[in-house]
This record gives sequence, structure tokens and C-alpha cells, in this order.
Amino acid sequence: MSKVLKLDEPIFELVTRHPEAVEIMVGLGFRDITKPGMLQTAGRFMTLSKGMKLKKIELETVRLAFQQHGFEIIE
Repeated sequence: MSKVLKLDEPIFELVTRHPEAVEIMVGLGFRDITKPGMLQTAGRFMTLSKGMKLKKIELETVRLAFQQHGFEIIE
């Protein structure tokens, strides 16, 4: 069974459910989430989809990175 992520779900919730997602996201360029307090503050309203727009990261790039770790992304 694959782990499902929603693009519009807050990053804080995503990482709370799947702590291993932090490493994948850092690999994609979301380095800010490792800063102390960042997940607890910005992570509560920042979503994967907003973060991708902000960092100019293609959906396909994100989808592939997560798929390699057994995740499925739904929009």
C-alpha cells in the first residue's frame, strides 16, 4: 500500500504523518523546513503546491521524488 500525499495539505500535517518526507523535500530544495520552528509556523499554512510555486519546482519532479520512496501524490 502506498503512502498518499495531497498537494493542498499543510506541510506540517504531511510531515507529522510521514516524518521521512522531510528528507525527500530537502532533496527537492525545500531546505527551509529544517530550520528550527519553521514547520510549526509556516508549515501550518504552507502546502506542497504553494511551496512548489514559490521554489519553481515542477510537479513531475516532486511526483517522481516521492514515488521513489513509495508515495503517491494526489491533486
